[in-house]
Amino acid sequence: MRPLAADDPEDIGGHRLLARLGAGGMGVVYLARSAGGTLVALKVIRAEHAADPAFRTRFRREVMAMHTLTGRWLVPVVAADPEARNPWLATEFVPGPALVEAVDGHGALPVPAVRTLGFRLAEALTAVHAAGLVHRDVKPGNVLLGLDGPRLIDFGIAHAAGATALTAPDAVVGTPGFLSPEQARARAEEVGPPSDVFSLGCVLAYAASARRAFGTGHAAGVLFRTVHEEPDLTEVPVGLRSLIAACLAKDPALRPTATQLGTALRDPRTALARGTAEGQDEGWLPPAVLRLVAERSARALDVPTPRRSARPPAGDDTVADPAPPDPAEDPPPTRRRVLLMGSAAASVVAIGGGTAAYLTAGRGAGGGLPVHTLGFQADLTGDGKTDGVAQDRGARLAVAHHNARAGITFRLALDTFDDRGDADRARQAAQRFIKAGVSAVLGPGTATAALAAGPRYQAARTAMVLISLDDPRLDSHKLGTLRMTRGPEDLLSLPLITYLTSVRHVDRTAVVDDRAAGRAGSDLTEALTQVLSREGTTSVHTQAADSDDFGPAVRAALAAKAQAVVFSGTSPFRAAHCARALANAGFTGPRLGTWHAMRPAFLQQAGPAARGWLFAAPFTDPGSVSRAFVSAHRTAYGTAPGRWAPEAYDAVGLVARALETLGGSAGLAPGAMSERLLDITYRGLAKTLRFTDDGTHTVSPEPDAMFFLYEAKDNAFRFLGPYDRIT
Repeated sequence: MRPLAADDPEDIGGHRLLARLGAGGMGVVYLARSAGGTLVALKVIRAEHAADPAFRTRFRREVMAMHTLTGRWLVPVVAADPEARNPWLATEFVPGPALVEAVDGHGALPVPAVRTLGFRLAEALTAVHAAGLVHRDVKPGNVLLGLDGPRLIDFGIAHAAGATALTAPDAVVGTPGFLSPEQARARAEEVGPPSDVFSLGCVLAYAASARRAFGTGHAAGVLFRTVHEEPDLTEVPVGLRSLIAACLAKDPALRPTATQLGTALRDPRTALARGTAEGQDEGWLPPAVLRLVAERSARALDVPTPRRSARPPAGDDTVADPAPPDPAEDPPPTRRRVLLMGSAAASVVAIGGGTAAYLTAGRGAGGGLPVHTLGFQADLTGDGKTDGVAQDRGARLAVAHHNARAGITFRLALDTFDDRGDADRARQAAQRFIKAGVSAVLGPGTATAALAAGPRYQAARTAMVLISLDDPRLDSHKLGTLRMTRGPEDLLSLPLITYLTSVRHVDRTAVVDDRAAGRAGSDLTEALTQVLSREGTTSVHTQAADSDDFGPAVRAALAAKAQAVVFSGTSPFRAAHCARALANAGFTGPRLGTWHAMRPAFLQQAGPAARGWLFAAPFTDPGSVSRAFVSAHRTAYGTAPGRWAPEAYDAVGLVARALETLGGSAGLAPGAMSERLLDITYRGLAKTLRFTDDGTHTVSPEPDAMFFLYEAKDNAFRFLGPYDRIT
């Protein structure tokens, strides 16, 4: 970052300029802050180019192209004005260095890092090509390195496939050394998605060897070799050479597609499948580059104040709305601190392996403060990824919020591991977190992972804080360091019973016992019949696990004169079958289920029959816990928070509170965290967590904040509130 020049404006399109990030022939790129406190990279086109109608048309096309793109490894446009006197666009700020800086400064990347770089950039290009676009300038300078992966930037010369070029007929568009033969020949009509694959091949060759495949020197010579000579791949490792060579085929038809390239780079037969495919096991970059990325990311924690003393835009000296409320009731964060809730902060706190150790050692963003690393393990790419990603994001926001508070005595970092719900990967996560000496582990989110990792955390006396999981099999392992922040599954009948007896005053209840749900279904059925039978009549109607025909079970329930029906299953699809069978039979009384079946698939499959169903859940409504929390989540991730996100936020806050009571200094004694969690009360966004030792070495929140009710209405699940407050 460089200070603003004397003639730089203070504000562009409502964005306060903070520093210069770079300048070139096309324009200037600034670090800026939006009115909502988000950091952005704001590119302003120079006046001489803005006066060129063709250039302005191309810039307008860039803005339109980027607005249509979505993808994790693409940098989204957050604001733009192509019609301004000096056109500009603002994108999410990525604080990491460019690939060219990393390779030129630290040499070639190791093969696993190149593979990770390659399949993620291939994924980005797949999204670009799926939108009918061609990037046309894939090069090391347009690849930024983040702690969680690379980002493809700069669509300044992107265009729709088959579109007419807005340059002179013989103009070469792109960067020599990283453009395709069809680009080098200035044959715009031939430049399509295969051209981007060729450029990506050049980038991967450079990353793997620190040498350019078609040499250096005068641009004309590089272009000639690109068109007429074979690439020099002698320094590219053998394991990558043939795949990169395929990308560099002269004939576009012979090159793999971006999707095919990504698949080849992620081939499960390679070492990637043993851990580095997601860049999680040891950090996706080598230590020297990882330190460079961490240092750049850490600078985002101390955003420069514009050197000029000019009066700030109206409202800039006010307290920003809204960082999520701090349960400790600290003073509201200033706007300067709130901006940490954005993407830059997410880059800093969501770190992997080597970076976590680097920051914990006190050389990174800590500013002299000790850094406590929290491990987070969940299924982020498998069947449970929806809940896993939601929890990951909630935890990241909580870490960023803590680090933005005034007067803190320690910082937090989050080290994330995607265990995919797999036992072997769960044990890998435990090994890594125990070796790193994390202060606590949040998760896992699946029983398979918890049963595999739990004994290792117990042996190391590492606190394992469960957010969404409860499974009776965990009891047999006597996990003394396990702490559960959700209502226990064996009390899930409580909100259903309370509703039926205190709200609707039902005398005759039928339970459709879905045997496909296994123990979860049978335990719920047993709990319902034991209690409801004391309040009236309860009948149980078994549904075979191998049948989707719920008609017989429903007819039997209605024959028993049921006034309410409870579905004990966990599948949203089977719940939808039950809902349709009840609707077809004309039943309109209370119909209830549990959160396991409360998925969009239930609404889609049941259709009108879903209306009016009630569901008991151990999580609160993520959209109603706090306007500030929802706003911060949208700022950071561009979407509303998912279920379990507030609970993950609270889990981080709970651990942070425990660290505060332990003094906040580095180096906790084994078992200190898990013991301290038993002694504190924490008022979170979702609920108050007040733990008591129940003798089974697990703990639960107090009953008045454990469960909530939702109603299926208007093709959505409407939050009714805590179960004991429904009237």
